[in-house]
Amino acid sequence: MSPTYPLEARGLGKQFGDTVALDSLDLAVPEGEVLCLLGANGAGKTTTINLFLGFLEADSGQALVDGIDASKSPFEARRRIAYLPESVALYPKLTGLENLAFFDRLAGGNRSESELGQLLDMVGLPSQAHRQLTAGYSKGMRQKVGIAIAIARKARTLLLDEPLSGLDPSAANSLGELIAQMRDQGCAVLMATHDIFRAKEIGDRIGIMMRGRLVSLLDAGSLDAKEIESIYMQHLHESGDGARERAA
Repeated sequence: MSPTYPLEARGLGKQFGDTVALDSLDLAVPEGEVLCLLGANGAGKTTTINLFLGFLEADSGQALVDGIDASKSPFEARRRIAYLPESVALYPKLTGLENLAFFDRLAGGNRSESELGQLLDMVGLPSQAHRQLTAGYSKGMRQKVGIAIAIARKARTLLLDEPLSGLDPSAANSLGELIAQMRDQGCAVLMATHDIFRAKEIGDRIGIMMRGRLVSLLDAGSLDAKEIESIYMQHLHESGDGARERAA
């Protein structure tokens, strides 16, 4: 009997009109691992995440969350996932603490204000910001509240879509440390990124995606960032996307 992974794609495919967004993707993310999907815009990273979330229906294959087909049972699959997009959407007229309380209740939790405050402390949100309206938060502060929401859900799986984009180096380092903590607690993490160096810092494995295909799967610990960059650029050249990316 094959093992059940928190996240598994089996021959996963998605097409929009004549454009193949994802082509027969096979991958599995076990507990306690961060897998970074590395690629340019249009490589298929976000499509992969949206298929696991059940936001899109697969044209072929399966996106499995704890063995549940996300296309057939999207709500059941999403119950097992914490999702952090590039920009976390919070209620601007609520404080950080109030936002966390709302999402905690929505997920069936009933934490006290003190417990919620401890979660915000854990993710590094300054204590004075707990009771400030999130309308005035920086992107890094919103991302930290998003991680606190993910921790509160006790999800076995974390999906991250370009979560470090636009963050200053300090905020990016802080978020990377939080992701590592969740991995060390047994969470399976799938992160989409176009940042080679952050993928090396955060990922245990790195999957290189080009035009909807997973063209390489690398052990991040056995390669340095320059070697990963060299492999990525080789695939970019072979795919014919190198000139297009330089022109962009």
